[in-house]
Amino acid sequence: MPSTESAERPGPVIRVGLVGYGFAGQTFHAPVLSAVPGLQLAAVASSQPAKVLADWPQAQVVATVDELLARDVDLIVVATPNEQHHPVARAALQAGRHVVVDKPFTLDAGQAHELAELARTQGRVLSVYQNRRWDADFLTLRDLLKRGAVGRPVYFESHFDRFRPQVRARWREQAVPGAGLWVDLGSHLLDQALQLFGAPDTLQLDCAALRDGAQVEDHFHALLRYERGPHAPLRVVLHASTLAAHAAPRYLLHGTQGSYMKQGVDTQEDALRAGQKPGGSDWGADALQGEWVSVQPDGSLRTAAVPNARGDYTRYYAQVRDAIRGQGKPPVTPDEAVQLMQWLDLGRQSAAEGRALRL
Repeated sequence: MPSTESAERPGPVIRVGLVGYGFAGQTFHAPVLSAVPGLQLAAVASSQPAKVLADWPQAQVVATVDELLARDVDLIVVATPNEQHHPVARAALQAGRHVVVDKPFTLDAGQAHELAELARTQGRVLSVYQNRRWDADFLTLRDLLKRGAVGRPVYFESHFDRFRPQVRARWREQAVPGAGLWVDLGSHLLDQALQLFGAPDTLQLDCAALRDGAQVEDHFHALLRYERGPHAPLRVVLHASTLAAHAAPRYLLHGTQGSYMKQGVDTQEDALRAGQKPGGSDWGADALQGEWVSVQPDGSLRTAAVPNARGDYTRYYAQVRDAIRGQGKPPVTPDEAVQLMQWLDLGRQSAAEGRALRL
């Protein structure tokens, strides 16, 4: 690190207020945004002040969102349980703050549209934390597609498989609004698919609660059909499971001139879980290379290893910083956030009706 995209451009320091210091706030937001020049973690709203101060002794800790909004902060980061995303983000925008919301943006597209319109009215930056656009293997895959390395893509699978057979006592796995694997990991996989290929013609989703004692879906399988546009015909499969002791490839791409396969997941989450902070020469490096099979002029197939690009979640917050300073657009725009929620809603409707649907 740091990449040139994370380098600070001239401008005042942006003081950040973080709402929530659970897994998302502690692991993904506080250390990542604090590694970006020009951003300062100034205050945290949390019911666990000792936990916050042990990691960030310079930060002010308050008990409520109202207390946080009374502080001198420019940007509010919402890392609460999903049900609270909409009311907290709305309060922050109404108070004239810029806002980043952890994924999923809201509980549904209606809430998402309301926040997007409020941000426009207030003239504030609003964005959703889609950090996996800066995964090492995703950046590599995007470059391969841009270069036409496999010809015209015809089939793509994106898996997020884990082996977590025990249902844990946490809100993400309980029957509460905003829980379940589709809005959790589906937010990432669907966003990546939209970035790579644009909007599909139809989406068909199958969800299931497969673990003993599961209260919400812990498995999903989505099929996106592309029948029109530059990539048609194309089939995209998005899959996630919590009962995969032997994980499928993270990415599998077939095209008219070859294929690409990548095992394993980006290393940044594990590094952050282990308490590491972004920085250093090996941050975001993924040594597990992909495999590219290409068609040669004589019709034979050639297999080659594909080194990964360098992943870097700080690039998300660097773009947020620049957008607040008027030096570019947010890394995830409100329109993109609304569109993704529309597709997530459509997926839930598709699963309930058992059929493919158009948006």
